[in-house]
Amino acid sequence: MTTSAAQAAAFYAEALAHGTVWGVRDANGFPAPLNGDGARAMPFWSTRSRAEVVVANVVAYAGFEPVEVPLERWKAEWLPGLERDGLLVGLNWAGDRAQGYDVTAADVLRNLTAREAASD
Repeated sequence: MTTSAAQAAAFYAEALAHGTVWGVRDANGFPAPLNGDGARAMPFWSTRSRAEVVVANVVAYAGFEPVEVPLERWKAEWLPGLERDGLLVGLNWAGDRAQGYDVTAADVLRNLTAREAASD
């Protein structure tokens, strides 16, 4: 399993276990940088500590603050909005350049739903 795949798997497990996801924002709002494929992705993390590590260690995220979003609200409001805006969802980006899997909002919702059903 690649590092990105492991980070994505951890995202789903931890988000469901804690019932929250974490974004980061500054005075200009939530970032949605271009990825290597020329698409925009908004990063989210499954724990506050994961978001804090990126803010503390990645120059592009200096000055950002972690923001907690309840998972049910994120699924009901954020994911449809990201899909509507054509943004991908960055899952637990990590490393010195904050990279990882970028997935469509519909795929994130489908994956979360499948994992919830499997745990019932």
